[in-house]
Amino acid sequence: MKPYLSVIIPAYNEEINLKRGVLDSVYEYLREKDFSWEVFILDDGSSDGTIEFVTEFAKKHKNFFLKKEPHRGKGGTLIAGADYANGEYVLFADMDQSTPMDQFDKFIPKLNEGYDVAIGSRSGRPGQPLIRKIMAYGFVVLRTIILRLPFRDTQCGFKVYKSEVAKEIFKRTQIYKKGNVSKMGSVTAGFDIEVLFIARKLGLKIVEIPVEWYEYGQRKAVNPISDSIEGLRGILMIRLNALKGKYRV
Repeated sequence: MKPYLSVIIPAYNEEINLKRGVLDSVYEYLREKDFSWEVFILDDGSSDGTIEFVTEFAKKHKNFFLKKEPHRGKGGTLIAGADYANGEYVLFADMDQSTPMDQFDKFIPKLNEGYDVAIGSRSGRPGQPLIRKIMAYGFVVLRTIILRLPFRDTQCGFKVYKSEVAKEIFKRTQIYKKGNVSKMGSVTAGFDIEVLFIARKLGLKIVEIPVEWYEYGQRKAVNPISDSIEGLRGILMIRLNALKGKYRV
């Protein structure tokens, strides 16, 4: 029987977060729900103890599955996850659970109203360094001016799609395509924006939902110059692809 929800959690060298009990919190939330579910942990070529930890966890917890993928960055991992998903809806969540699983409760009413895509919007971002907040604000301004995206937060890792919608969107992405290799996953910023840009092109119903967010676990060090350039590069690539007609529906 087709499950109601597929949860996709990308993982790259997440041993520290795993030992913090993040998967236990996911399990404890889902086991109390009255809908059917499955969880796929998509390993992105980890070199620490991530695979061993998740393998043992999946043995002891029903409906948890490990899928080993080559290292190609978060964008490629999310696309692979959508292919594995069997559920009516697919939820993409970060391993560190900076947005806790219980925030999905806020999404259910909107999904019942017929929304195709529901994205988390972080408010205040407690614990986040000032430099990240400044970069996030600048990112909002740029994507609004260049791409006319009306969202406050495109980068929150907590997003829900109708499964068939996710597959339809991902097959149209240009910045990241199947088979591409990413050394660091820096493509993620552009990937998230491109996905929402395509969703709007397809005329899908999208809703932005405020979610709780906490600064947990390991985070990639910020380089204000190179990360900002990479973010701008992604936005400009999307605009260029749009001008070339690559997102025509």
